[in-house]
Amino acid sequence: MEQYIGFKCMKDVLLNVSEEIMQQKDYLTNLDVACGDGDFGVGMYIGFKNAKQNIEQYEGGDIGVLLEKVGNALLSSVGGASGPIFGTLFIESGKIVKGKDNINLQDVAAMFEAALQKICQLGGAKPGDKTLVDALEPAVKEFRKAASEGSTLAEAFERATKAAGEGAKSTENLVAKQGKARYLGAETLGHPDPGAVAIYLIFKAMSVALRRCLQQF
Repeated sequence: MEQYIGFKCMKDVLLNVSEEIMQQKDYLTNLDVACGDGDFGVGMYIGFKNAKQNIEQYEGGDIGVLLEKVGNALLSSVGGASGPIFGTLFIESGKIVKGKDNINLQDVAAMFEAALQKICQLGGAKPGDKTLVDALEPAVKEFRKAASEGSTLAEAFERATKAAGEGAKSTENLVAKQGKARYLGAETLGHPDPGAVAIYLIFKAMSVALRRCLQQF
């Protein structure tokens, strides 16, 4: 039997993501001190605090609109390149499922595929450049594989989370080629990319909340 993420479940998932990123403010800031200008954690905290408010205040039932509200909150309040990039992650995902009050694994795979493509277009990043793409691309591949294999939603999110975590870890061995970190060159070796770590944290928070709400049914 095919599984679906309903609107209420998706709302809980996105609230959990917001809370997780807010809690990880200091951790993300410390990562950015090594690979950037040290303001990433604060920016993401502000962005996801605004996103949380938008999620709580939305009284409709459209998953696509909800995702776009999260994206627009990040776009308008996270500084530097991170706002447009993380905003795009949710905005492009939302466009794919606009008008739906429940989504399946095929929808999820299509959402993040579209987001990955747009993010790569936006910043010109590709795998190996030590950016969030190094975590997002393997996660998208796992979603695609899981969808083709008929996995459950919980399994698919766990697989994607694991792939994102491995991708984020792999950035320790890369030299930054994008963003402010590229000016530090070899100094970024040995440090994971903060954006890639944030992608991992987002998928981990999604996975935890999704399993929790699916167990209720």
